[in-house]
Amino acid sequence: MLCENPKRRTGLTSLFHEFVFQGLRLFPEVQWLLFAGPNQEWTINSSQIEVVRDFPANDLLKCRLFADHFLVPAVARNRGADVLVTVGFVPIRKCLPTVMQVFSLQHLDPQNKIGFGRELYRRWVMKYCWPKADLVITNSKFAVGQILSVYPEFRERLVQSYEGLQPEQFNSTAGPDEAAKLRAKFGLGPRYFLWISNFYPYKQADLLIAGYAKLDAELRRKHPLVMTGTGWEGALERAQEQVKALGITPDVKFLNWIDDEWLAPLYRQALALCLPSREETFGRCVIESMACGTPCIVNDIPIMREVTDGQAMIVDFRNTASVTEALKQMAEDADTFARLRRAGLERAQQFTFEKLATERIGAIQRLVAARRAGQPFAL
Repeated sequence: MLCENPKRRTGLTSLFHEFVFQGLRLFPEVQWLLFAGPNQEWTINSSQIEVVRDFPANDLLKCRLFADHFLVPAVARNRGADVLVTVGFVPIRKCLPTVMQVFSLQHLDPQNKIGFGRELYRRWVMKYCWPKADLVITNSKFAVGQILSVYPEFRERLVQSYEGLQPEQFNSTAGPDEAAKLRAKFGLGPRYFLWISNFYPYKQADLLIAGYAKLDAELRRKHPLVMTGTGWEGALERAQEQVKALGITPDVKFLNWIDDEWLAPLYRQALALCLPSREETFGRCVIESMACGTPCIVNDIPIMREVTDGQAMIVDFRNTASVTEALKQMAEDADTFARLRRAGLERAQQFTFEKLATERIGAIQRLVAARRAGQPFAL
């Protein structure tokens, strides 16, 4: 868990918890050695889990990277681990067979502007550390294609396993007085357009704002644009300046970071989730929104066609007029809204953490068994 910032939960935080929770249920023979920062929340208690809090998490980035590459592998080996499971890297000091989960490949395209330091680090890790991975796990067929374009030799040790959902949190059943609570907390009425993301450049907030600004003033008044998330190298401030320059400040609400407890209510009360990203490896917010009964308007990129299976409104966000028309149609065409709501609810049922844990832990167990038998591993 060290790659997460304890002050800012993300989809990875949910993944770690649900992966272990389902693993305990489905694979009772598996023991877990879990590395978490001193202040990171961990809520699952079991005699099969040992939590090690000797190393910093991502709120101390440089120290965390040093620990990940040089300290954690040796500690894991010395405590009897059979395999090390990471996110996005293989340690420089590799002491154990390593399973590398890959959920982000934005650094492959400089236009995504993830930052010079991060891009340099990720390219270095990809070149010098990735080849040492014993097993690679990624979350979409699109990501598989990206990975194999760089390392075709991964073909025999690459597992594609979709993300999972937490149905107890992300479902279409609104809690008691949910709408009233949202109004009291954020000043929001229902049927707004929703953005759930940090303001990374590749998320293309400016394209959504530009299309939204072209809506009639009366439609904007009825259906404000609600944007959650924090900034990235001034991207939030640029979005706020764009809103001001377009004269739509009363119609756009910036909520900044929100706690997990508000995610599902925000989805459920929205008219549509809007995701204009130019690149994703999965797009978790899309299936969360679908599971909550809220249709999605997504950018026309391969991963969105794969994840939604066409059960969303797919738009080229570079075409401002098309974005405006899509927003207008969602607001005014009840049949379109109802059709996409039904289709999205059905599509979301395909993504479960039970399936994720079965696929990923099953592959890891095959790797461990091959190593114990002194045999080469291939899927």
